[in-house]
Amino acid sequence: RGVSHLWSEGGFAPKGGVAVLAGLLTAMFSFQGSEIVTIAAAESEEPKKNIKKAVRAVVWRLGLFYVGSIFVVVALVPWNSDALADGSYQAVLDRMNIPGAGLIMDVVLVVAVSSCLNSAIYTASRMAFSLARRQDAPAALAATSAAGVPRNAVLASTVIGVAAVIANYLLPSVFTYLIASSGAIALMMYMVIAITQYATRRKEPQAGEVRMWAFPYLTLATIAFIAGVLVLMAVLPGHRLELWLSLALAAVLVTAGVLRQRRHGNRPAAAAGQG
Repeated sequence: RGVSHLWSEGGFAPKGGVAVLAGLLTAMFSFQGSEIVTIAAAESEEPKKNIKKAVRAVVWRLGLFYVGSIFVVVALVPWNSDALADGSYQAVLDRMNIPGAGLIMDVVLVVAVSSCLNSAIYTASRMAFSLARRQDAPAALAATSAAGVPRNAVLASTVIGVAAVIANYLLPSVFTYLIASSGAIALMMYMVIAITQYATRRKEPQAGEVRMWAFPYLTLATIAFIAGVLVLMAVLPGHRLELWLSLALAAVLVTAGVLRQRRHGNRPAAAAGQG
């Protein structure tokens, strides 16, 4: 039937535009953290060159492997098919009469989750190491091995990860609130980065060594888009809890940061500069 499922079975958006926006939020949260490739690239021998390559690779890989695969799914399986209850990709494999579709997807999921866990531990350990170097975390987390690996930070991140898994098993309701409390934090972080970049480039046009397309319009559009998403989260009932818990957590962190700066002045910045 070609791609007729894109407009059949009730039209292109059978549940209306709100459902499309809700799906957009889910997709955005699913890909938060993809920027961690730049952290790994920054530790390479040619960080400036490899960061550019990593960013480009993320963009085209998301377009090919995610958008492309979802296009295949919606083209082959109608949105109201009961087979989607077992998973969208499994439904496609079953429709293509590929034997062992369930087992194939189980293996893919295990590999994907393991990859996510590995990248999460890597990112968390590097962030903990950076905070410790700035005296915003215990000094022990800034220690490195002879090869330059922040072992203490890696071990601490691993322990916290295992504790989260145990909490999810023993206290699933509490774990749900922990996940919800970080729902909009990444969006707020992206907004702060965009605002900082806009202010820095306007104040010092030569500060940014990497050129950016359509500056400042693209940066302002990004800020407006993120603000719109946060407003959308406040409107949609299924995302209100995430927004309010994230705002509460952000308020606590900002308050702690302001109090610490008032108490210690510019010492963290100076320590970071010496590092």
